[in-house]
Amino acid sequence: MNVSVVIPAFNEIESLPNLVRELEKGLSSYSTWEVIFVDDGSSDGSTEWMTDYCRNNQNFKLVQFYRNYGKAAALSEGFKVASGEYIITMDADLQDDPAEIVNLISKLEEGWDLVSGWKKTRHDPLNKTLPSKIFNFVTRLMTGVKIHDFNCGLKGYKQAVVKSIDIYGGRHRYIPALAGQRKFKVTEIVVNHRARQFGETKYGGSRMFHGFFDLITILFLNRYTQQPLHLFGTIGIGFLNFGFFVECGVLYYKYALNEPFSKHMALLMFGIMLIVVGINFFSIGLLGELMARFTQGQENRVRHFIS
Repeated sequence: MNVSVVIPAFNEIESLPNLVRELEKGLSSYSTWEVIFVDDGSSDGSTEWMTDYCRNNQNFKLVQFYRNYGKAAALSEGFKVASGEYIITMDADLQDDPAEIVNLISKLEEGWDLVSGWKKTRHDPLNKTLPSKIFNFVTRLMTGVKIHDFNCGLKGYKQAVVKSIDIYGGRHRYIPALAGQRKFKVTEIVVNHRARQFGETKYGGSRMFHGFFDLITILFLNRYTQQPLHLFGTIGIGFLNFGFFVECGVLYYKYALNEPFSKHMALLMFGIMLIVVGINFFSIGLLGELMARFTQGQENRVRHFIS
């Protein structure tokens, strides 16, 4: 069995020696395995340590960034290099337990395409766990993927999953949702989560707000890329209805109460503006439909052809 472990690392010099020992122990039962470190612009000596270790251990590889690009970019580059039939991702801070690798792979062998870790018992402060619970609840509700911990770094994939999804920005938080959109089978298992031994977290509280923007992007691309008029047309109808309602109110004042238009000119202009905005949204939707039709016409839908 061929297993690849992809590990983004940013300033984790104190964790790395213990991490590689645990990885070698956890992967020793597999015939072919590799560990791919992705150095995300470390400046604490992690780069030199990983470079030296990978040169002297053939099962370990290093992808080095010029500067800090973020976890999504690190995973994306790691996935490009990974050659394993099964691919595991985990963080380098020792909070993810390498002993869970065997459990993730066992679950993948049951027929699942992606297995996400669930840190059911989490050893983190409240300022991390509370935003995480809110984030996971909203994401579960909006995407329809029924797992508890989207942002857990410990995940297992079949190769087809990582080779077919695009990860950039903050989209690494939504890999299970992206996989679910492509009809891959997604599940989760409870994993051991350990308290941080060294250093401090690299993620601030602002990531939750950034994550919701990424969620909106993913939902839009999933639901409305092929039928943009369904989105923009709905918004346009809302503006048009509100605009016509305002105009009807102005006409009521004019003809029922016999008041001049000049007395309600601001309301009249407001209603006209709403109608114009509604028409513009319809126009954007129609243009989007034309673009989507052209894109579908150009897309190659043939997976392979046997003559």
